[in-house]
Amino acid sequence: MKALEEKIVKEGAVLPGNILKVNSFLNHRIDAAFIMEMGEEIARLFYEDKPTLIFTIETSGIAIAMAAAVNLGIPLVFAKKHKSGNLSGDLYKTTVHSFTHGTDYTVVAEKNFINENDRVLIVDDFLANGKALEGLIDIVNQAGAVTVGAATAIEKGFQHGGDALREKGYKVCSLAIVDSMDDSGNITFRQQ
Repeated sequence: MKALEEKIVKEGAVLPGNILKVNSFLNHRIDAAFIMEMGEEIARLFYEDKPTLIFTIETSGIAIAMAAAVNLGIPLVFAKKHKSGNLSGDLYKTTVHSFTHGTDYTVVAEKNFINENDRVLIVDDFLANGKALEGLIDIVNQAGAVTVGAATAIEKGFQHGGDALREKGYKVCSLAIVDSMDDSGNITFRQQ
């Protein structure tokens, strides 16, 4: 998505440790109209896969997942990183390693929200090493549902998480794939 690449270059910043800061429009301050455009593009990419449910992980992925869900006309479920008092009943659980935060999370989702009849599209804001998506796929598998694919706003292609998932046979569509970036702010995008 050329408009996303341009927005990354204009508003993003490269931080030490291979961190791409895009919190001015994607995951802190939300450019709602632009997020809806990204949701439209995700819906276009996955419409023929007939997803029945969008699945993401809290917190940063919720906005783009919501935009995709609205455009596809299907519900959204997000996995929680911490079991809270408002979760009841049986839970699916998995462990996810966060590249950005450098820590492991046990993520959970209530069993009554995902079932064997669902065709699940996983949506997230970033794809780096693929651990968040792998964790969500694990929950989908626990539910006996089908993962129809994964969509992300920004993939850090040089960390190969998306490539590994594609090699496993998953349809992974990222709206922008960063092939390289450096501390001087130079960003190279993969031609898709």
